[in-house]
Amino acid sequence: MSITIFSQGRNTSRWESALKERRPGLEVHVYPDTGPAEEVEFALAWNHPPGAFTAFPNLKCIASTGAGVDHILRDPELPQGVQITRIVDEDLTQDMAAFVTAQVLNHVRGLDKYKELQQSHTWKQHSYKRTADVVVGVMGMGVLGTHTAQQLSKLGFKVHGWSRSPKLMEGVGTYAGSEELDAFLESANILICLLPLTRQTADILNKDTFSKLPKGAYVINVARGEHLVDDDLIEMLDKGHLSGASLDVFREEPLPAEHPFWSHPTITVTPHVASITNPASAVSQILENYDRMRHGEPLINVVSKAKGY
Repeated sequence: MSITIFSQGRNTSRWESALKERRPGLEVHVYPDTGPAEEVEFALAWNHPPGAFTAFPNLKCIASTGAGVDHILRDPELPQGVQITRIVDEDLTQDMAAFVTAQVLNHVRGLDKYKELQQSHTWKQHSYKRTADVVVGVMGMGVLGTHTAQQLSKLGFKVHGWSRSPKLMEGVGTYAGSEELDAFLESANILICLLPLTRQTADILNKDTFSKLPKGAYVINVARGEHLVDDDLIEMLDKGHLSGASLDVFREEPLPAEHPFWSHPTITVTPHVASITNPASAVSQILENYDRMRHGEPLINVVSKAKGY
């Protein structure tokens, strides 16, 4: 048996090295050089070619190399009987919380203003809100959202979380379902999207959502580009209803050079770097599921295809 990597347009050498270092003697193939199709049972995937999995009749598990699985589930030819797993990794979780916290603090303390003033050699102090006076709303209370919310709460922010189903969390006010979305939005000075991408959450960052935020609210999207309606964001920024946005994910990546986000004065663009899977850290759970599959045991971090996460 072996592990086969499906990762279109990406360098897979770090995953190959991590797998072979942790499990000497393990056969690791990279699509399309898979070896005999009937021997492919376990796939490691990110941005696979649509329909690629149909050629492997004995495929049992597709493991995403990241926290999200939308890139797998969007394949219309996805084999029905195959289990899909995701990465749940402490490094990935901590990196996301650190990145989001940096964006929140940069906005609240107005650090970009001082960079501009430095260019003109201008010494000028700006007032700022204290963390206790800022409401941060986190959309999506999975592993990443929960940890991010807790870290922001420790810094003194008033944190609210919104999710599909009700959750209780110390130090975080929680809202759930469509019936509580408006109440969640109306107080959020900073809105953070950490939702999984599903049919229900696609385009959720739209004009209607933004209009329910307080005037001057700031938006951070570190989930998926398809959550955001690009034109709606620009319109609400230009109207002055939103004060700015930090965007790490986009509908098309790399972001096209002509896209208006690049030159918009109140948008910060980063190239999908908020939280990147470290193969050396995540490989142990990949191999655990590989072993579980071989021995007919239940897999860990299995995704619900119906829910999309």
